[in-house]
Amino acid sequence: MRLNAKRMIVALAAVVLVGSISISISASPPPASPETSAYLSGRASTLLAEVQQQAAGLTRHAEILGTLSGQSQFSWQSHAFYLDQVKRHINEVGERTADLERMRSSVLPWQQRAITEVTAHAAQVAASTQAAIAHLRENQDRLLVSEYRGHLTTIADRSEDMKQTVDKFLDYEKTEQKIQQLKNELELPRE
Repeated sequence: MRLNAKRMIVALAAVVLVGSISISISASPPPASPETSAYLSGRASTLLAEVQQQAAGLTRHAEILGTLSGQSQFSWQSHAFYLDQVKRHINEVGERTADLERMRSSVLPWQQRAITEVTAHAAQVAASTQAAIAHLRENQDRLLVSEYRGHLTTIADRSEDMKQTVDKFLDYEKTEQKIQQLKNELELPRE
């Protein structure tokens, strides 16, 4: 009986080991072809432009929330409305960043860096949005407390940071494209 138990443990360990190897192998995507990489880089740029649009709306609503947080004449319903708008925008950004994360290994280095930075800002906005919503649900009459106002400040600041980050990376892409266009027009050798 002891021999069978040992064999079963060895067999289970082998299955677990093989299973983990196949998982780690399937987790790393095969290298992308140049055509696939070019397509994914274009798709990444499109997704970053969509993030830029959402970040603009997010920043606008976050700034309004920041204004509301310093004034007692606004109701919790006003806060709830703008927090809902912020939540809608950050969820849209989250969908785009999830797509960007999936293609990270096949895009240009500057896009990889953009993905990293945008995702970090989005995570901070999402966490503060979630905390502000939770506070508002439990404390509708406590809108001027520093904890809640701190969440709103973080939402506004990180939203603006995210927008500026995406703006800069997309400006970088336009500049690179313009340089390439000029090289082609002047018939300069490629580097």
